[in-house]
Amino acid sequence: MLPVTERDIRSSFINCSKGDAKRLSVPADLDGLPWDDLDFLGWTDPSYAGRCYVVTQQGDRLVGVALRHESGGRRPAQMCSICQTTHPNGGVHLMAARKTGDAGRRGNTIGTYMCADLDCSLYARRKKTPSGGRLYRDDSPLDDRIERVRSNLDAFIARVGAY
Repeated sequence: MLPVTERDIRSSFINCSKGDAKRLSVPADLDGLPWDDLDFLGWTDPSYAGRCYVVTQQGDRLVGVALRHESGGRRPAQMCSICQTTHPNGGVHLMAARKTGDAGRRGNTIGTYMCADLDCSLYARRKKTPSGGRLYRDDSPLDDRIERVRSNLDAFIARVGAY
């Protein structure tokens, strides 16, 4: 992924109002991120438990999606639908995104299971390992794992709505 600015991030969201996008927290150290290893930028909101965000490059534009998830409680081991990494003890959350347009205004959402820390790109590249160890090892080639992350995230964003 190419480096992005705070302004780029705030203008990319497709499923929240401009006011919400203006108020959301943005990662503090954008310059220090490993952009070459990221297929998308994902982060959690430190001031609002259960809220997180994903921004990805699709063609020549950035697309951002606001997500929510349940916080707290114990969860069993689960597999991320984006990078197919299994995490023990709640390392995967069901992330829900409000749909765009009329469906979103009526309260409709779409969900997917994602790594709770949103580091799918780093797990796919094996730059990061789930805490508690890896329960399943995907031995497919690196390029295939990277393509899977990108295509799975693109498919999820397409289900959020037309943009």
